[in-house]
Amino acid sequence: MGYQDKMMEQLRQENASVARDNQLASAKKTIWVTFQREGIHKYPAALDDPKLADVSFLGYPHRHMFHFKVEISVFHDDRDIEFILFKRELENLFDEGVLQLDYKSCEMISDDLAQYIVEKYPGRSLTITVSEDGENGATAHYEWKDV
Repeated sequence: MGYQDKMMEQLRQENASVARDNQLASAKKTIWVTFQREGIHKYPAALDDPKLADVSFLGYPHRHMFHFKVEISVFHDDRDIEFILFKRELENLFDEGVLQLDYKSCEMISDDLAQYIVEKYPGRSLTITVSEDGENGATAHYEWKDV
């Protein structure tokens, strides 16, 4: 390999390294946490809606173990939001009664949780999954813009 070929190879490697660094720097990053809460809820429409006759039992209060997965965007690589502290913060919302499961759907619970998070952590994308007993649930993607 001649001098010119060596220089071209070195330039190609440097360009590849810069391209990799740029890709890493521009990656959209998130953290996520999971937790669970026992709750009682009901689906009142199930009692009266003929289309829901097969699941009319859902109209009465019943217990679930609600499973949460909350994913939020971060702006840098070094614990922009520390996920253990974030998890504890979200769990405490239910422990302290700030948020309640009441008789809400998974989607309603997700919206309540999202409202708290975007007020505390503005300008971030957010994905929340809430499931009943880890079997069935709902996922919501929130893209909040500063107003």
